[in-house]
Amino acid sequence: MSKWEYTITPLMLHQEGPILNNWGDEGWELVTVISGGEGKLPMAYFKRPKN
Repeated sequence: MSKWEYTITPLMLHQEGPILNNWGDEGWELVTVISGGEGKLPMAYFKRPKN
């Protein structure tokens, strides 16, 4: 059975590509992005296999 670890981080606007690439380089897979609402940053949810 696979085991996963998760992390959540704010996603700075206009810097999405480099931020997502950095997380991907560390083995994290983007699961979803949830809007932060008015005046708040969106939140990015990631997962990766747990070692």
